[in-house]
This record gives sequence, structure tokens and C-alpha cells, in this order.
Amino acid sequence: MTSTNSHLADVSEPARSVPLFGEFDVVVLGGGPAGIAAASAAARNGASVLLAERYGFLGGMGTAAGVTNFCGLHANVFGDIRQVVHGVASDLLERMRALDGLSEPHMIMRKTLAQAYDMSAFKCAADGLLAADGVHLLFHALAAGMLKTEDGKIDAVLLETKSGRVAVRGRTFIDCSGDADLAHWAGVPTEKGDESGHMLYPTLMFRVGEVDAELAGEAWKTIPKLMDEAEASGEFQFPRRGAIVRPMKRAYEWRVNVTQLKKPDGSATDGTDARSLSEGEIEGRRQIVDYIRFLRAKVPGFEQAYALDIAPQLGIRETRRLVGEYMLTAEDVLQCVDFEDSIGVNGWPLEKHVAGDVQWMWPPIPDCRGYNQLPYRMMLPRRSSANGVENLLVAGRCASMTHDGQSAARVSGACFVMGQAAGTAAALALQAGRSLHDLDRRKLQDRLLQQGAFLGGRAVNAAATASRSAFR
Repeated sequence: MTSTNSHLADVSEPARSVPLFGEFDVVVLGGGPAGIAAASAAARNGASVLLAERYGFLGGMGTAAGVTNFCGLHANVFGDIRQVVHGVASDLLERMRALDGLSEPHMIMRKTLAQAYDMSAFKCAADGLLAADGVHLLFHALAAGMLKTEDGKIDAVLLETKSGRVAVRGRTFIDCSGDADLAHWAGVPTEKGDESGHMLYPTLMFRVGEVDAELAGEAWKTIPKLMDEAEASGEFQFPRRGAIVRPMKRAYEWRVNVTQLKKPDGSATDGTDARSLSEGEIEGRRQIVDYIRFLRAKVPGFEQAYALDIAPQLGIRETRRLVGEYMLTAEDVLQCVDFEDSIGVNGWPLEKHVAGDVQWMWPPIPDCRGYNQLPYRMMLPRRSSANGVENLLVAGRCASMTHDGQSAARVSGACFVMGQAAGTAAALALQAGRSLHDLDRRKLQDRLLQQGAFLGGRAVNAAATASRSAFR
């Protein structure tokens, strides 16, 4: 008889030696947009780099969770919608475009743009980008723990692979795990959710095929009303309002973002809890079956629609977040705040996936700049409470942000920004023999500008541009 009762006694694992897989200047954990950009940037700046990824492909939530949509690459700048995330992100986009894997950017609520893409093109382009940069990739490697040196620095990350458990040593580590796994294991302060522990709700993404695009027309505009009518009649029940149903590059394929996963108590499925994740996957697929039944019955052009694919994992929006030297807030986003240590910008609004709904809060566009800067400090553990961890940066959706601030800067555009800055900072700090906390921020900004990043704000860009010659 089996049991999942939590009161059962623990099982002791015998001590063992772990083979050393390799030693690198920079070890990046997680291959999403932040991890891709971090690994690429560190390698381009002269570091030996290993990127460890749990799946057999890169892309993070953009592939494993089926997001297939870049958000936050653009911003509404006084009414002019433009791309504001460049550098490594632009290089990746060019590779995807060469594979015919990018759709033209589309409007979001008549306020900004997002860009859909072909998932396979993302995977292949990311492989090519990192191979060209000389990054070492280790796929099918799930992080399971870490080891510290006597002075408290991270010495190695432990990875479970098909070859068994291995250790990877690094001089500097960049946690792009999405769940702040490495920071958590290292004893660095993290938090989950808002002041009551409530997190953003996850979604299980899916695509439908055999859509009659001509008959469907601009169905994304009418589907919300059709859902309201179907729910009012009692024929269907939906897990949330705010469905996003849009065509892909091939007009007969549409992506669907409509499910919402919760635990029995109504709180969000927890992406750091194995039992909660398992239950969420099952519930997500149940919701997908119901929603396809709705599409076929109620939406013109979808009469023959079927589940083309269901993402391999839940789309997790929020779990652990670093409590760092600075925490990005909702006010920073809504007031388009500047920072002296800017590493780039976020142009996405607050997008809060709350129980049964999606709540949007925008800066006052088009009467404002439409983006906030992101500070380098949001990737740094607090020095006063880091337990000696001086060789760690945290980038991506698990960087240092409040619950509401993270609802904006968790998207791929901001993750690319943080990743490129983290990789660049790691390489520069090693070259200078300095702590990540003591890195010259102006030199970091200058290097980012040289390598194509947009930092936002004329003062920061002008100051860094004036000193470029020092790095040529």
C-alpha cells in the first residue's frame, strides 16, 4: 500500500562522492530568456560559460510552457510604439526571422505590441546563438542542490542527469531558474507572493489546429463576449475571464491562454511543490478539453478545431523571488521610474493573474514615456544578509521585485534585459577581480551599450556613451 502522508519518517541517503562535470568562469542555471541572454553575454565578454537546463531545449516558459509570444520587447513611448529591448534579444530575433519563425508584432489592448513566434524556431535559433558564442550547454540537467566554500561563496551546483548526479564548479553563478532555486539553497533571503502569500495564478497553454481562419476572422475580439453568453446560459463554466485566443504564423493554428490553476483551497498552484504541480497539470488538461468543446460549439471557424499540442509544463508566473539590494515596485512601473544603475528597460504593464480574472494596470500612456528602467541592484542579494554569498546574481522572473512589480517585469522582454546585464556583469567582475556588489556600474552600462542594449534615459546613455573609448 502506498501513502503520500507528510507524517511519514524521512529516508536517509548514504553519503557519496559526486563526479565533477567541469569548472567554468560562469555557471548559468536555467535556459529561458534570462538564461539565454546571460550565457551569451558572459561568453561574449570573455568568460567560459556553462548553461544547465532541465529540458532538452532552450526557451523556458516560451517553449516548455508554450507561451509562443514575446511580451515586453516594445513600449508605447508618448504614443509611438517601438522596440526597446535590443542586444542579445535582437540577435535572437534575427536568427528566428531567418528561420521564418516570427510573426509581425500585434496590438495588445490598443496600447502596445507583442510578438508571436514559432516555438521550434525559438529552440533552433537559441541553440545556434549560444553555439556561435561558445557557450557549453548541458541539457536534461535538473538542479538538485549546491555546495559552498568555507567563506560562504557558492562552490558548485549539483545536477541530476541521465548520467547520474554531477557537480559543476563555477567562479560566478547566475540563477535564472525562475524559482530562485540556487538563491534559496544558498540561504539568500527570498519571498513568495504578496503580504498574504498569494501568488499569480499559472496557466496551461495549448494550441488548436484546423481553424478556418477566413471564417474565424478577428475572433479574438468576439470570444470574450461569447464566453460570457455561454456562462450566463449555464452551458459552460470557465476558470477565468480574459481569454487570449490568437492566430499563429500559420493561420490555421491558434494559441490559447485561458486556463487557470488553483489548489483545493483556492490559492494558486505552487510551482515549487511537486504535489501541487502534478494536480495542476491534470486540472489544466481537463480545462483544455472543456474549452475546446466550447470553441467547437460556439465560435465560427473553430468547428473542426482540435488540440494541436498542450505545453509540456504549466506556465508558472510567480514563485520565489529574491529579496535583493533593491526590489522593483508597482509604483516604479506605473511611474516610469529611472535608476542611476539602469541595465535596461521594462515596457510591460502590471498584468496580475488573480482568482478568476486578469487585471491590467498601465502607466498613463500615451502621455508618458511608457517604460521604467531596471536597476542592477535588483539582481544582487542583500549584502547584509547574504551569508557570504558574493558570487551570485539572480535574473529573470525570480529577481528582486515586489509581488505587483513582478507582475510586469516577469515577461520575456525584461528577462532578456536582466540576463544580458547579469552575464556582462559576471564577466566584467571576474576580469576586474572585484565582487559583483563592487562592480563599477558605469563600466557595466558602457559595455551594455557597446553590445547593443538600450538603457533608457538620455542622461544614463549619454554618460556611458561618452566613455565608450575606454573599452575599445
